[in-house]
Amino acid sequence: MKIGVVYPVTELGGDPESARAFARGVAEMGYEHISAYDHVVVGPHDGRDPPLRGGGYTEAHSFHDPFVLFGHLSALVPLELATAVLVLSQRQATLVAEQAAELDLLSDGRLRLGVGTGWNYLEYQALGSEFASRRRRLDEQVEVLRRLWSGGLVNFEGEFQKLDRIALVPPPRRQIPIWFGGRSEAAYRRAARVGDGFMFVGDIERATSARARIHAEMLDVGREPGAFGCDLIVHPAAPEKARETCLRWRDAGGTHVTLSTLNGTSAHSRRTSSTWRR
Repeated sequence: MKIGVVYPVTELGGDPESARAFARGVAEMGYEHISAYDHVVVGPHDGRDPPLRGGGYTEAHSFHDPFVLFGHLSALVPLELATAVLVLSQRQATLVAEQAAELDLLSDGRLRLGVGTGWNYLEYQALGSEFASRRRRLDEQVEVLRRLWSGGLVNFEGEFQKLDRIALVPPPRRQIPIWFGGRSEAAYRRAARVGDGFMFVGDIERATSARARIHAEMLDVGREPGAFGCDLIVHPAAPEKARETCLRWRDAGGTHVTLSTLNGTSAHSRRTSSTWRR
């Protein structure tokens, strides 16, 4: 099982030297991947109609663009780079295809593209994208990404996008793995149909149960689940608890585990990281 960390953007803010120091430190400690969360814009939750129901991030929290952050860090450290998750359906799929292909090429094939629909309708408004159709759009976008990454001229006409004999040049040297994230049954079904893996969050019992449902549905649609990746993003309450969760996830068949210390103290983060690596 591969062990990685979430980039603590809310703690490090926009300081470039801290970003470089963190990535180098993670690599030196022996972690294998670094994950980055995604929010294009943030704002207060109070007084919203309808209410904002997810995340808890406000204008007090900072975020980097994952592609820009990883493009910088990929030249410094040999880590796998995972978006956890990129809110794909509020973006233009063709542009994401180009950005992801470029990052994967320049990092020698180290990108793991985690995608999802998100929860913040304010971001969709700010980006000129429709929130209500986000799930249908995501399904179509995954097909667009994979067609463009295949190389050559592409023709495609869907509900949201049309490609008329266009090509992505240069294409990536491989089909970049697309993982999904979320906590809904729809997200699990989508991953079973077309995903290369899933990024679970938090409770290990819930993640283990969801993993079994995804595998069962993969078999129902004629897919072999053996190569399907499963990453558990853990927000540990204590170092020993983090280690216990890591071992339980490994024994349950998890392929990746990712430690998140966002909103934790520096001392706690250092103790947790040290304990987990043991």
